[in-house]
Amino acid sequence: MTAVTKPARPAPSASVRQVEIDAGHEGQRLDNFLMTALKGVPKTHIYRIVRKGEVRINKGRVKPDYRLKSGDIVRIPPLRTAGAEARARLSAPQAGAGFDWLNDRILYEDEALIAVDKPSGLAVHGGSGVSLGLIEALRALRPHARFLELVHRLDRDTSGCLLIAKKRVALVGLHAQLRDGKFDKRYLALIKGPWRGPAQRVEATLMKKQLSSGERRVHVAAEGGEGKESASRFSPRRTFADAALVEIRLLTGRTHQARVHAAHLGRPIAGDDKYGDAGFNRQLRALGLKRLFLHAASLGFAHPVSGEKLWIEAPLPPELAQLLDRLAI
Repeated sequence: MTAVTKPARPAPSASVRQVEIDAGHEGQRLDNFLMTALKGVPKTHIYRIVRKGEVRINKGRVKPDYRLKSGDIVRIPPLRTAGAEARARLSAPQAGAGFDWLNDRILYEDEALIAVDKPSGLAVHGGSGVSLGLIEALRALRPHARFLELVHRLDRDTSGCLLIAKKRVALVGLHAQLRDGKFDKRYLALIKGPWRGPAQRVEATLMKKQLSSGERRVHVAAEGGEGKESASRFSPRRTFADAALVEIRLLTGRTHQARVHAAHLGRPIAGDDKYGDAGFNRQLRALGLKRLFLHAASLGFAHPVSGEKLWIEAPLPPELAQLLDRLAI
């Protein structure tokens, strides 16, 4: 990243860009390509400039679902982006000094992907009042990387395994595995009340709702209601007088699934200020819990290039392990 001074307002691109599509982007939808090329530009604005003909393929108008072909020339108009604003706030020395800690949180890396142990409290990407997230930090740390894209997401307050693709072929392959349910995603969570009995499977239809404040909420739909099917398996790991440590295996990948399923069981996750129990949260705060006790402990999947089976693990953060020790006294 070249060093720049912070302007009063982020400047738009200097001129129209003409981008030639290579084999790595062949078959990709135009709208998805533009969302990567124009990071920070709202999706609605991207669709608007395509509809108005400001984006063209080989000098002709196209629709957002156009599939790119190798050799296509894409005209991209000059636009102001949130990514440019973020870069304007960081000089190269600042980026290097500010994000070195990320190197210590890399769990696995090869030519196709990176697995990072994301800390609680850090968003995976900027937006919604967050100027920079983990992916922007990683790009600032590696300014010469040609391709770094999130494979999936974690809630801001959730820690643990997060995958980043270093190649488009890896991103496409991993997304296909996610869609086909071939990822083995396991979380550790502290839930309300002691656990008695064997593991339990939870199945529910989940519906999203956006409040007037912009906050997203997910709830279990009434029987026969609309929504998306979801399934998780809760397995006990340790039990205490008023709480239990469980492993939650996500059999589907819905928004806030682990948190909503735990609440649906009547066993909300400790520290959850959205779906949790206020009294339980106060009890755990008195013991030092200052975050959501939800940790993406492991990911199992096939390597998108070699096909080799990978199993990535992120250790339980010290603050959560220490809380378990206090509960055991």
